[in-house]
Amino acid sequence: MAGPLQGIRVADFSWVWAGPMCTMQLAHMGAEVIRMETTGRVCTLRMFPPWPDGQPGPNRSGYFNQYSQGKRSITLDLQNPEGKEIAKRIVAMSDVAVENFAGGIIDKLGLGYENLKQVKPDLVMISMSGYGQVGPDSAFVSYGPAQVPLSGLSSLTGYAGEGPMHVGMSYGDPNAGLHAAFAVLAALYHRDETGEGQYIDMSQWESSMNVIGDAFMHQVMNGEAPTRDGSRVPHMSPHGVFMCAGEDRWVSIACGSDDEWRALASAMGRDDLADDARFKTLSDRKANEDDLEMAIMEWTLQADPDEITEKLQAAGVAAYTTLMNKEVLENPQIAAVGDFWVEKEHPEVGVRRHAGMPYHFSDTKAEVWRAAPTIGQDNDYVYGELLGMSAEEIADYTARGVFK
Repeated sequence: MAGPLQGIRVADFSWVWAGPMCTMQLAHMGAEVIRMETTGRVCTLRMFPPWPDGQPGPNRSGYFNQYSQGKRSITLDLQNPEGKEIAKRIVAMSDVAVENFAGGIIDKLGLGYENLKQVKPDLVMISMSGYGQVGPDSAFVSYGPAQVPLSGLSSLTGYAGEGPMHVGMSYGDPNAGLHAAFAVLAALYHRDETGEGQYIDMSQWESSMNVIGDAFMHQVMNGEAPTRDGSRVPHMSPHGVFMCAGEDRWVSIACGSDDEWRALASAMGRDDLADDARFKTLSDRKANEDDLEMAIMEWTLQADPDEITEKLQAAGVAAYTTLMNKEVLENPQIAAVGDFWVEKEHPEVGVRRHAGMPYHFSDTKAEVWRAAPTIGQDNDYVYGELLGMSAEEIADYTARGVFK
């Protein structure tokens, strides 16, 4: 577990996706993450497909096992008064606490920051609820898919003349998790400098809004919302995904300047297009974008997308084949880096491939040290080795439903 966060321990109260995405980043960097779960209310993500070999089960979810890599799992009933006290003991030996319940829930459990800093004065704690801890909507329940339309991202997604669309995934969840991990790292740095812990109140809604600031500026400066326009963007043309030869084969092409457009036209063998009055400048190309894209697709339809990618990249034009999942898994560029894909032995599903870290440290070893845990896999380690409970005590708590 050697990594830049080696020696940092995280008391992880989070569940579903946003919170676990945050704590997975911390685990990737070497923190010891203790995930507190209960069989009385199994994490939603443990019940989501895909299922290895088509066999469901709370320890078999590919979804859960992706976002809980490198963590520990204990069972603990946080509704039980004894369970709350044991949770506080875990926090007392931790550096960070993470939760992503609806606003106010963690306080109702008696495990809010004001309670927890009594047992760990320099604790860094982050609450990453859907809407923040104050305000009229603070107690509302939220999931990532709701953050997409709430943030305004759906209003930007879709084709001209048609309605708003979703973005194809629960974007708000992983985006919130990455923002939260960044905030925790900043607070840990501040603690190293001052010795002071602190509380972070993060709104998942606001973290989703944070990635489309240019759309808000468009509204502020022009008095109107940006229009939906498919894959097109105002500042580049061409900019889109074009059909190629073969079944469901596509290539993305983007030209950021007039020079890049001329390089594209030359690579197409159509120097005449570069001199065409309809396409000479960005404003010309935007005014005649339908004709422009038609001319490009006449060319792409005759070729394989990989061949187009190689030819255009050699000419200095940003282009790449639109990859399906299988193609991503087999991509030679990712294989050349060598350690993005993680294959660790899991107690129930064996060795499976998962996405790992997209960053690599030159002087610090950081890696996914093991597969995601089965529920309660680390009870003996946490309760026995870390908290010093005897086997008899652990058995008693288990029998009385405190560890469930």
